[in-house]
This record gives sequence, C-alpha cells and structure tokens, in this order.
Amino acid sequence: MYIRIGFEITLQCDGATPLILALSPRPEQDYRLIGSSKIHTDPETPLETFIDTFGNRLTRVVAGPGPLTLRSECIAEDSGAPDEVNWSARQHPIEELPLATLGYLTASRYCESDALSEDAWRLFGHTEPGWARVQAICDFVHNHITFGYPFASSTKTALDAFREGRGVCRDFAHLSIALCRAMNIPTRYATGYLGDIGVPPAGPGDFCAWFEVFLSGRWYTFDARYNTPRIGRVLMARGHDAADVAMITSYGNCALTDFEVWTDEVIGESRPAAFAQPRSGRHGATPAHPEMSSAVG
Repeated sequence: MYIRIGFEITLQCDGATPLILALSPRPEQDYRLIGSSKIHTDPETPLETFIDTFGNRLTRVVAGPGPLTLRSECIAEDSGAPDEVNWSARQHPIEELPLATLGYLTASRYCESDALSEDAWRLFGHTEPGWARVQAICDFVHNHITFGYPFASSTKTALDAFREGRGVCRDFAHLSIALCRAMNIPTRYATGYLGDIGVPPAGPGDFCAWFEVFLSGRWYTFDARYNTPRIGRVLMARGHDAADVAMITSYGNCALTDFEVWTDEVIGESRPAAFAQPRSGRHGATPAHPEMSSAVG
C-alpha cells in the first residue's frame, strides 16, 4: 500500500531565530519513500541537514523576522501489516541486555521512572515479565489518561500525566516509558506519521508519539493511546523522550500560527508517481503544540 505523507507549518518569529527541526523520516525509512522528503521553505531559506546521536535526520534553519512556512510531501510504501504482536517475547535480565540498550533503563527529562518506581511495582509487580507485562502497562495507561488537545503542555512529564490522568499522545508514551523503565525494561520514545488507516477517522491530522521496548533481542512497537496494532507508521525520530526529538526547537521568540499534517492512503494506483510540489492550503490554525520547544537562554 502507499501513503501520502506531508505537512505545512507556519511560524511567526520576532527576529532572526535559529531552529532545529525533527520533521524528516529517519534515514532507514528512505527506501520506503517515493519522491523527496526534503523540507521546503517560504520564503526560501538555507537549510542544513545532519544526523544526531540517535540516528535521527534533523534540519537547522535560521528564520528571519516575520512568517516562515515549512512544507514537505512524499509517498511512503507500506506493507499494510499492523504492528507486530509477540506474546512469547521475553524480558531480559539486566546482565544479559546489550550495552546499547542500557541508556533506555533510566529516568529522563519527561520520564521520571525513579519517581514512579513504587507505583509501577505496586501495579505491575504481579504480572508476567515480558510482553504480558508491557501490555498490562499499555492497558493501564490507555484507561488512566483521557485524551484531549486542550490537555497538551510542552512541560508535562510522565509523573504529571499519572497524577492528572489526562494528556495527548506524547503523555501516553511518556507514562508508558517511565513505567516500563521502572520495571527494568529498556524503552525508547518514537514519533512519526500515523494516519487513520483501517480505523475510523479520529480528527485533524497530527504527528503521533508511541514507544518501543526491547524484548527477546529486538525492539517492538507499542502505542498506549490506541492500544491496538495499527497500520502505516512512518518513523521520524527516536530518543529517550520528547526532549530529544522535539518537532521544532526554537532559539528565540517564535510562535506556531498554522499547522497541518496529512497521512492518507493512496487508493487506486499500483505505484503512484511522486508529487512535483507539496500540496498547498491550510485547514485552521494551531496556537500551540507540545512538540514545539523553546531553548531561549
């Protein structure tokens, strides 16, 4: 199957403002893409692309004073299979874990696994280690947090979400990550495109956050917000939590004024051609987004 992915985002900056963008599919996703995932700007502005320490493809741009529109569009090829489920996947003892996974066991900026340790063991200490334990955590988070865009906050942590019981997709991911790490399961944050493919429409398009756990020698995808295997994820970035992969990090005063994301299945074409230009047209403004961070000193 083929999925048309893209975005159009407009920012309003007070003056010359450096930005770091985590808005591109990861390099290992390139083989799936038809056309280019290059970011276009209006007005045209020089861009620098680099790979960070997590293997994510990031872009640096200096926005001038006034509006700057960021656009991208291409087509992703997908198998059409839902997220893999493996109930026999086992949890590794700490001493058997690959060294590269150990950094995903400890607390991070938005995932206070140390502060949630007592609650995690109270809630899930009786569960079978491995897939069943992670699924129990997903079930709990799915039922514990009420989803709503008015509940979004760029500073909300896993502990905040646990106490408040409300949030957006990144809060579902953060709380799940913190609880899994508290149970000694390596867990990392992931973000990307996820459209309403094979499920009823869920509202305006947005980027989505989920998480990955290391079981039986490999990483598996879990998503506590939806809590069911989904079709058509296109991974953009991974990290310890959202602090590592903020959609836009601004080093100055910069406001998000328009925001549109699309992830649409392409119907009726055996192999669609790449689009010559990103589509235009905006569908309403978004005054704030939890994945836009400020690094103003």
